[in-house]
Amino acid sequence: MINLMVTLVGLALGVIIGYYIPVTYPDSYSLYISVAILASLDSVFGAIRANIEGNYDNIIFITGFFGNAIIAGFLAYVGDKLGVPLYYASIFVFGGRLFQNFAIIRRRIFDRFVIKKRGN
Repeated sequence: MINLMVTLVGLALGVIIGYYIPVTYPDSYSLYISVAILASLDSVFGAIRANIEGNYDNIIFITGFFGNAIIAGFLAYVGDKLGVPLYYASIFVFGGRLFQNFAIIRRRIFDRFVIKKRGN
């Protein structure tokens, strides 16, 4: 449970720091950054899910976080050069897994509260 709290505090700090530090980038990079952020969010929600299920591994999280972002950015880059919207593959895969992980997290947390409430 402490790992979950550390993860959520780290996520909140990252959002706060990102909001208050002005970072700009060219508009031509927006496609690459958006799919990389989507892939990174997928990894974060996967880590939260793994932590709740009790099988979180930091090495798996770090390699997945950066690996997914790099693959998503690479697909967007190659698709841009070929004139084919390959970034759709990243959107479908990582977006679908993001919602699936969120649904599982929600169910696990809900089950914990219902089991605690029924036990009392």
